[in-house]
Amino acid sequence: MFYVQRDAQGQLVRVEAAPYAEYTEMLPADHAEVQDWFADDVVENSLKQLKQSDLDMIRVLEDLIEVLTTKGVISITDLPPGAQAKLLSRSNARQVLGGLTNLIDDSEENGGLI
Repeated sequence: MFYVQRDAQGQLVRVEAAPYAEYTEMLPADHAEVQDWFADDVVENSLKQLKQSDLDMIRVLEDLIEVLTTKGVISITDLPPGAQAKLLSRSNARQVLGGLTNLIDDSEENGGLI
């Protein structure tokens, strides 16, 4: 059983496995509204995972392009102008951030800050 709270229009606004002060009714786990409620959570979590995976893949592709250009397999000029501009912009941003690594001291002295 799940403890649920509804709004003035009768829509679920909260579903919990344990009772809470504001719950207005109990529904079985196989109730369609409870199933829909948790299906939305599954979709949202899947989208978040996919978005993080996309960000990780962007970094992989950047590194791959860097390796291929360093080895002379491809030239940055082989890529379309838009791709060149984006890669150079990200490369510059990463270099700037790379220069910030000395702001944090890995030792325990000074609380980790220089």
